[in-house]
Amino acid sequence: MLKSKSTTISNPKLLRLAKDQECVSCGIQDRTIVSAHSNLYQHGRGMGKKSCDSMIMWLCANCHYALDYGTAMSKEEKEEFTYKNICKTYQKMWQLGLIEVKK
Repeated sequence: MLKSKSTTISNPKLLRLAKDQECVSCGIQDRTIVSAHSNLYQHGRGMGKKSCDSMIMWLCANCHYALDYGTAMSKEEKEEFTYKNICKTYQKMWQLGLIEVKK
């Protein structure tokens, strides 16, 4: 069941879909893959608050760390990385038949 508080959507089932998948950024499949939340404020992120569960990307520990704490990417590059990998995650979910549209 989806829970909505203003613009924040919580969906634990969606988050669990990352289990046993490969990283959409580097392609590794090493059991560290998680549904990493977007760090962008337009996706619901705020002080002490994660973005919506719908704004996730399947990332390995290394790629997740690089996005959250790394210094190799600029702010603009991190934003591009986020958008690109959210799209790749949803594309992968569709390809694997993990999500569908209901009437």
